[in-house]
Amino acid sequence: MIVTRFAPSPTGYLHIGGLRTALFSYLWAKKNDGKFVLRIEDTDKARNSQEATKAILNAFEWLGLEHDGEITYQSQRDEIYAKYIKQLLDEGKAYKCYMSKEELTELREAQMANKQRTMYDGRYRDFDGTPPEGVEPVIRIKAPTSGEILVKDGVKGDVSFQAQDILDDFVIARADGSPTYNLVVAIDDHLMGINEVVRGDDHLSNTPKQIVIYEALGFEIPSFYHVPMIHNAQGKKLSKRDGATDVMAYKEMGYTPQALLNFLVRLGWSHGDQEIFSMEEMKHLFNPKDINKSASIYNTEKLDWLNSHYIKNTSNAELTELLTDYGLVLTSHDKKEILLDALKERAKTLKELAELVNDVITTPTSYNEKAVKKAFKGNAVEVLNAFGAKVSAADGLKLPLDYHTLMEEVVNEMEIGFGKIGNPLRVALLGKMSGPGLDTVMAVIGKEETMLRIANAIAMQS
Repeated sequence: MIVTRFAPSPTGYLHIGGLRTALFSYLWAKKNDGKFVLRIEDTDKARNSQEATKAILNAFEWLGLEHDGEITYQSQRDEIYAKYIKQLLDEGKAYKCYMSKEELTELREAQMANKQRTMYDGRYRDFDGTPPEGVEPVIRIKAPTSGEILVKDGVKGDVSFQAQDILDDFVIARADGSPTYNLVVAIDDHLMGINEVVRGDDHLSNTPKQIVIYEALGFEIPSFYHVPMIHNAQGKKLSKRDGATDVMAYKEMGYTPQALLNFLVRLGWSHGDQEIFSMEEMKHLFNPKDINKSASIYNTEKLDWLNSHYIKNTSNAELTELLTDYGLVLTSHDKKEILLDALKERAKTLKELAELVNDVITTPTSYNEKAVKKAFKGNAVEVLNAFGAKVSAADGLKLPLDYHTLMEEVVNEMEIGFGKIGNPLRVALLGKMSGPGLDTVMAVIGKEETMLRIANAIAMQS
């Protein structure tokens, strides 16, 4: 059974790259009827944030990415790590290093002066003398000093590392006894049964060290898939301006979970020319071996296009519920079907849809100056008065067609173009020149509100 994991550090928000890694891991597990587990890597107690942990969990809940089993918190597993550190010491595969910070600094400065790679020189690797006083030792693993470490990667292929070029006897436990990242990752992946690791290729350089730990402890090495980074349009690392922001900020901006996940699955993976994927299709089609070897390009226009697609194809009942997150309550509005049918074709985001709805159902308190100047020319007030009179005299106005018929009557009777009534009426109803069909607006707001807005606009001109 395939078991994958997502293992974020709660030192900041969950960003878009991390979410993509989680999605890929989730899909690969679910495709194979496996397990997808969540592990919070919170061993760095100085930098950890409970708020960050909560934000990660909130993002998973919003997106519907359900993990299997209980969440594992590394901060609660110190005894487990201590056991394995002791095992490595007892077996002679790790040792105590009494090198002081000052000595380490001197070594590095000398190596840099000689244009050498900065690395620990192994001076305590086989030490059997009397430990110096006043120095709390770190624990270092005995890493291979020669030979090749081969990473078999499902995305990049075989990646070879020469031990003497990349490894020294790296620290697996600090002077205070706390374990380091590479040790706990290897131990937890083994104990949690993780046999397929999907993660960003910024972790590729850690993999040889983790392999050293796997082999020292006699653990089976999992399969690795190192996913290339997401870049902006200029081919550089994503910044907040480009979209590398808190995942929950996408909810605030009005993106749907379906659009965001669909967008992310296409960043580095494809299935022919298909652009729209349901979650079930993603689970069925995704394979990490098909991930591109090169970096992906973040494209806001593509995300907006996908989001508009999902909004258009969301039922009005569900939209009504979603829009409550943006301060819009339409539950009891008797014309919400007409309103949402007209506006969801125009909106890129739920936030924009909420604003469009508010523009319709809220009586204008101000009017766009340029729109007024363009619309109120010639006999515009006379045209509005004529239309207002027809609305006042009419009975049974309910549908957009009812109002459209009255507009046509005015156009025909006054022998004017449709724009002569459309422009001033649009400004009267919405306070600006943009918006949905006027007949739809009037059907939504009703006869009395239509007459009120027309009267307000005429009064504004006097």
